[in-house]
Amino acid sequence: MKLGVVSAIFDQSNFEEMIDIVAENGMNCVEVACWPQGKAERRYAGVSHIDTKNLTEDKANEILTYCQNKGIEISSLAYYPNPLDENLVKRQESIEHLYTLIDASKLLKVNMVTTFIGRMPSKTVSENLKEVKKVWTPIIEYAEKNKVKIAIENCPMLFTEDEWPGGQNLMTTPSNWRKIFEIIDSDYLGINYDPSHFIWQQIDYIKPLYEFKDKIFHVHYKDIKIYPDKLADVGVMAPPLEYMSPKLPGLGDVDWGKYVSALTDIGYDGYTCIEVEDKAFEKNYGDVKKSVTLSTRYLRNYVI
Repeated sequence: MKLGVVSAIFDQSNFEEMIDIVAENGMNCVEVACWPQGKAERRYAGVSHIDTKNLTEDKANEILTYCQNKGIEISSLAYYPNPLDENLVKRQESIEHLYTLIDASKLLKVNMVTTFIGRMPSKTVSENLKEVKKVWTPIIEYAEKNKVKIAIENCPMLFTEDEWPGGQNLMTTPSNWRKIFEIIDSDYLGINYDPSHFIWQQIDYIKPLYEFKDKIFHVHYKDIKIYPDKLADVGVMAPPLEYMSPKLPGLGDVDWGKYVSALTDIGYDGYTCIEVEDKAFEKNYGDVKKSVTLSTRYLRNYVI
């Protein structure tokens, strides 16, 4: 397995500076944030280290040369919108930009895009599944044509009141995974596996690794800490941030030894990227960089 980081946390650095930080921490790869230029709609979004819309072959070669010189691989191009947004204008904007990531991923020889499947928050799962087939069939066909894999993260995206109660991503549970993989049966549609989102959903975060081992294209390392006293006060129907908080790996409730052990059991040898969203390390940009160093140091106990 190769250890890296999601670049969204480096919002104050350009591409070269970001790659330098990754290399200085002794990592092997980076999942590069590629939002549309100048559009930051939520925390950790809006970061764009590669302008996929205007990427040329010359620029792609320049990027690859810089990475090669620093010993860093690009694990994936990342963009996490809601491609099933009920606002059809926003939906179309998300889908159009997603196509630019597929093109750029091919041009950069990365051949991987990490994203969300999306969800209509006010609609049922059954209604959303029909929309998934309609919206995603042509996207996956295009990805297949270009030999670019699409890895969907299992984040429900219903942390805040404006995302509640349905959330903005349907592909959040093993049950929904099965349904979606049946609807869109493609070797190019898979999972960007993040154990932290299963913790607060009270889902076993180890067992699905074995069932879906052939669908795991990319892996995240993010931890979650549940606060039992807060959970007892607000209950599981409350927005999750009222009773839990994202933490650096090793500072929350994920058993990383068991998690990485399961990854080795299934023979996973791909990219694994730290996703930093720990508010305790956001006092300044120096703190952000420190959080990445601490996370890398911790995970090197398991991933060499």
